[in-house]
Amino acid sequence: MEEEQFNQRTDLTALTEAVNQIRTVLSNIVIGQKQVIDFLIVGLLSDGHILIEGVPGVAKTLSAKLLAKSIAAQFSRVQFTPDLMPSDVLGTPIFNTKTGDFEFRRGPIFGNIILVDEINRAPAKTQSALFEIMEERQVTIDGTTYLMEEPFMVLATQNPIEQEGTYRLPEAQLDRFLFKIEVKYPSLEEETEILLKQHTLVNKTLLDDVKPVLSVEQIKKAREIIRSLYVEPKLIEFIAKIVNETRNNPSLYLGASPRASLAIIHSAKALAAIQNRDFVTPDDIITVAVPVLAHRIILSPEKEMEGITTTDVVHQIIKRIEVPR
Repeated sequence: MEEEQFNQRTDLTALTEAVNQIRTVLSNIVIGQKQVIDFLIVGLLSDGHILIEGVPGVAKTLSAKLLAKSIAAQFSRVQFTPDLMPSDVLGTPIFNTKTGDFEFRRGPIFGNIILVDEINRAPAKTQSALFEIMEERQVTIDGTTYLMEEPFMVLATQNPIEQEGTYRLPEAQLDRFLFKIEVKYPSLEEETEILLKQHTLVNKTLLDDVKPVLSVEQIKKAREIIRSLYVEPKLIEFIAKIVNETRNNPSLYLGASPRASLAIIHSAKALAAIQNRDFVTPDDIITVAVPVLAHRIILSPEKEMEGITTTDVVHQIIKRIEVPR
């Protein structure tokens, strides 16, 4: 109904065609995770970082790899371990015996799409170095500042069930992520399809047929278009009400900051764009509210003991607020 009431002001055909190609490729390999795939694409187009959480074997790393391979950009991967030092991620000065000078050897963080596997396994010092770059988009080594090339996106994974040998991410650092996506187990039908696909592979890997769909320049252009999309004032107020309610909710010890409001509006625009709409609807806002807010709020001790989750609280808040029409 909404599409019939508005005239399309922005041509999003090229973007939606590219996004549909990425969706198709990823959906053929990562079975049953359509919303996860959409959130990964939205994060890329919103210029945000994403934390992917799930038990081992649910295609967290595979999803991130596939997204990276769908983009004609530099991809690098870092496996976080308890002995990883900041220099292992950022890079280090190396003495050149020929010139007699130190030369900076760049670490794996210098790329466009960076996959950080098991981010909670590295010590706090290494985590802090990464989060500084995620926020500032630059790093200073020996007095020289190096800028990250655009697009710059960190896709981090973590396993929620194992705490031994891990370093929990502080809430202030979690706020650096646009989304926290929870990857669930597949259904019986989906798992059967996964087995059938793997069974029919002969001397091939899942990544063999994946080709780049979007270039760096196309991503930059798409981000500019998305930032210009229209959002009605009543929807901006709707976003403000949702975030403000997190600060006054008795179930929460800590509410969300204005950074969360900005994350919702940016990601809602991107979600609208990949659905070939140049305007945001209330459903776009409701869809992105949980992955934007769930990791930015802290439950009160009483609610935590009751088994309530932050996702439950976000759903309750949205239900209590009148949806603008």
